[in-house]
Amino acid sequence: MSITHTSMRIFSGPSQLQQSMKERSSSMNFKQLEALQAVIATGSTTGAGSRMGLSQSAVSRLLGQLEESLGIILFARKKGRLIATPEAAELLAEISRVVDQIQRVQRLADEIRLGGVRKTLIKVGVPTSMAQQMMPRVVSGFLKQHEDSVVEIVSGSYETIERAILDRSVDLGIIRMPSEIADFEIDYTVTTEAVCVMPAEHPLSKQSFVSIEDLRNTPLVLLGRQRTLRTDLDLAFRAANLRPQVRVEVHSAAVACGFVAEGLGVSIINSLLASHFEQLPIVSRPLKPLIEYTFGLAFHPSQPRSTVVDDFARHLIAYLSDRSAT
Repeated sequence: MSITHTSMRIFSGPSQLQQSMKERSSSMNFKQLEALQAVIATGSTTGAGSRMGLSQSAVSRLLGQLEESLGIILFARKKGRLIATPEAAELLAEISRVVDQIQRVQRLADEIRLGGVRKTLIKVGVPTSMAQQMMPRVVSGFLKQHEDSVVEIVSGSYETIERAILDRSVDLGIIRMPSEIADFEIDYTVTTEAVCVMPAEHPLSKQSFVSIEDLRNTPLVLLGRQRTLRTDLDLAFRAANLRPQVRVEVHSAAVACGFVAEGLGVSIINSLLASHFEQLPIVSRPLKPLIEYTFGLAFHPSQPRSTVVDDFARHLIAYLSDRSAT
């Protein structure tokens, strides 16, 4: 990373000094302050980039701009890590307060946009499949008890949800465990297993479980190759010296179950999601060998929680506990 070292400047009088200070303060921006926080927390521009959803070079550029604006050297390199200078450490507490204040302004603007200042806004990050099938039931039950609340669902990949938690754009989120990005505050974990989903009248529905060998020459509707479940399935087929007969490839458990209901093949998804499609003419059976996945209800490690956010978390935990027990 390139850190800019500014040279000494001599001012001819108070007016020139005041003008310089004004120029420096006006050139600072929120992302630069966030970058300073993230680099101090992670010890590297790479870690900060993962936390902020930016490239390493973008973080380096933000730090260089902030050093130029402040006229202060903020970091020194030591054994491949960035070490905050005493000046940076002294600034951190005040910068953290500024960042928190800006985030509160952003939150207030969201509350006004989504329901007025009397409403309490809760932002929840969840994977897309869970947003489509699970969250309508969770939110419906929660809002019956919290009529003055507004819930915003932010959906996307697990990596997207993790970044949203870290940059505090959501209050809580469901992530896959263990996380490869950062240490989160985890309130609850649930472990699910992969199940084989098939039309109700499929020959395999008569079995108590389905093995990989049972799927020899069986048309399959599988999730895309970038999914962790697909990677594990490919390994299981390879271990059994079989080649999966993929007929349709999809990118959502809901879409997979729709194709299964039309008789286009069988699919393999996690049991938590499979339990939400009881309205379709499909059934599920445990898959052997066992493939397990753990999800966590995650929070930012240093973000204070409101009572309403804690209430929503308890509501979501109760729902997940009930579903995972069935």
